[in-house]
Amino acid sequence: MEERRKIDRVKYQARSVIVVCETGEKFYVDTKNVSPLGMGITMPAGSPQIVGKDIIIVAETLIMYADVKRQVQNEDGSFEIGIAARKFTPDVLEYLFTHIAGTDEEEK
Repeated sequence: MEERRKIDRVKYQARSVIVVCETGEKFYVDTKNVSPLGMGITMPAGSPQIVGKDIIIVAETLIMYADVKRQVQNEDGSFEIGIAARKFTPDVLEYLFTHIAGTDEEEK
């Protein structure tokens, strides 16, 4: 059965942070557009290649677990990357709540 609906990305500009799951590296990026299945992002010049990496991206009120599918360098040295969303696994959710969510003790 062929899917008849098309899910388009909509414009969504926000400063965002990418965390590479494997290494914990963080990159500050600009989100350009978003859909339930992925995002379009601009990374600054000099950013490393992250194609094929599992990432978590936080863009204002959105959090997405994703694979980086493409990374294309622009003339100015910045990169356009495309990501495809993945379902959160219990392990990833536990990591998020353990390492990202603050505790009462940390806030004091």
